[in-house]
Amino acid sequence: MSSAGVLIFLAVVGAVICAKARVPAGAVVFSLIAVVLFVATPVGRDVPAAIGSFFTTLEDAATPVLNGEDSDAEG
Repeated sequence: MSSAGVLIFLAVVGAVICAKARVPAGAVVFSLIAVVLFVATPVGRDVPAAIGSFFTTLEDAATPVLNGEDSDAEG
């Protein structure tokens, strides 16, 4: 296991320990550290682009509904 993998594992373990001890702020911090470490690895480098694509699709789908425009697809 690479050093980044070990750090991610320890961050996840830290988040679980904080959650079991009912320390939500610590669990959130450890979870954010794990996400940042994951995105920094070659495996997770495409995660920000995938999230951006998801939100773009969501915005494109929601904008006509929020603006009160008619939909072409009536069923």
